[in-house]
Amino acid sequence: MYPTDCKYTKDHEWIRVNGATAEIGITEYAQKQLGDIVFVDVPTVGRTVEEGQEFGIVESVKSVSDLFMPVGGKVTEVNGDLESEPELLNMEPHDTWIIKVQVSDKKQLDGLMSADKYEKYLAS
Repeated sequence: MYPTDCKYTKDHEWIRVNGATAEIGITEYAQKQLGDIVFVDVPTVGRTVEEGQEFGIVESVKSVSDLFMPVGGKVTEVNGDLESEPELLNMEPHDTWIIKVQVSDKKQLDGLMSADKYEKYLAS
């Protein structure tokens, strides 16, 4: 169910690395827990965010949830489609990235879960 080309956090973010950059989004599990997503707040391009630091929020009809950085890096792009269509995160959570970052330390990826480990984490 969870893409094997991503790494996952205990806070239910995913990261997909492509060279020196990475896409970050929320998991299927996260979007189900949130319900209908109505707003996404993201950092500005150029901002550097440390591993574990809050980088934005996702607001749904049920609640507001903080987004946390899986790895440290500099924001290189934000998904502008989410401004007018935040529900894309409900429809295709693993194909809809929220931000793209230039990863500052790829070794930080080693602390994240594989798809199998994430599924086991959810089951526990």
